[in-house]
Amino acid sequence: MRLVIQRVKSASVTVNEKQISSIGPGMLALVGLHLEDTETDLQYCAKRLLAVKLWENANGAPWRQHVKQKAYQILCVSQFTLYGTLSKKNQPDYKLAMKADRAREMYSQFLDMLKEGYEKEKILDGAFGEMMDVGLVNDGPVTLVIDSREGMLGRQMPSASQTDDADEKKSASK
Repeated sequence: MRLVIQRVKSASVTVNEKQISSIGPGMLALVGLHLEDTETDLQYCAKRLLAVKLWENANGAPWRQHVKQKAYQILCVSQFTLYGTLSKKNQPDYKLAMKADRAREMYSQFLDMLKEGYEKEKILDGAFGEMMDVGLVNDGPVTLVIDSREGMLGRQMPSASQTDDADEKKSASK
């Protein structure tokens, strides 16, 4: 699973000239599913997305707070093209992307994981399988990639609540 995340001041999704989702400050996450992804990949990416520290803390120290600490929103947009490759003729090929029916199910499961790990109303998404106009105002800009195939090699990810606990312990010890 691959996420391209951007810290945003605002973001929105429009389908057929009708805005279907919009957020204020938070993150826009483009979500790509690899044909071999499993629930473990979904869990890894959900935990990382909720735990990534993109904002400064109250003292102005950068990269100290995650989306939950700021009470910001996340807008997820399904994007199979994240697993596109180019042929020798420079034509896109999406054979590494999960097929639509299974991807729709896995994407929905990923959104459920985010909602369970945060607040349901703070997780928004686009329209799976539709042509979407995605608008955003970058904050920074800050853009990162989370890839379960790279990140899960030989290490375990702490849960978002474990990350919160570690942050609180660090703050208390200062």
